[in-house]
Amino acid sequence: MPTVNYQVAADVLKKLRAIDSCTVSNAIEQLEIRLRNEGFVRGCVRSMTPSLPPMVGHAATGRIRTAEVPTTKHRYYHRIDWWSYLLTIPEPRVIVLQDVDERPGLGAFFDEIHAHIALPLGCVGYVTDGAARDVPGIERTGFHLFASEMSVSHAYAHVLDFGEPVEIGGLIVKPGDLLHGDRHGIVSVPISAAPEIPRIASELRRGEREIIQLCQSPGFSLKDLREYLERNEPTLE
Repeated sequence: MPTVNYQVAADVLKKLRAIDSCTVSNAIEQLEIRLRNEGFVRGCVRSMTPSLPPMVGHAATGRIRTAEVPTTKHRYYHRIDWWSYLLTIPEPRVIVLQDVDERPGLGAFFDEIHAHIALPLGCVGYVTDGAARDVPGIERTGFHLFASEMSVSHAYAHVLDFGEPVEIGGLIVKPGDLLHGDRHGIVSVPISAAPEIPRIASELRRGEREIIQLCQSPGFSLKDLREYLERNEPTLE
């Protein structure tokens, strides 16, 4: 199992939580450290708790099944080795579980009880390409929930393995990766870039406010827009 020995500073995490995921994505694009069609979850995975503020945390990864009977008789939350693994990931932690059934989402691994266990273990959210349930109860705790669908049943939910890279909505997530998520979706934040993002985000938002004010000004014309863009294109997204 890979060792995770890095952590983003608390003040940087606080600043990132004050930024929406779209702006975080724009800021990363400004740094030109990866292709623009990479680094985010796409497809049907969405926020089930859209009223919550942005989520930021380090990924604790694993793979689950819900359609097949597990080889042991233990219930899914009896996996102390799984809970112990979470503590090897820097806080705050985001549980990221890939559903590897032929048809992901038959049953829900994560529910309200799971959220209450995870919260005191320093976890702030759950991300899966499978299903979730007990959504209102989870949302009341302030715990973030991202999934492709909801299911009324656990079915045979169990952890297959953990601590290795997984794939969620086309995004490869490794243990310890920094994830940022809100109602718009989830973006992976390069650890080395994290301290720069709040500053760049502030500059981008200032540019956005300027162009909105321009568009709302009396007598606005396309000539005004063209001149503004010619002056500011490098900093606009």
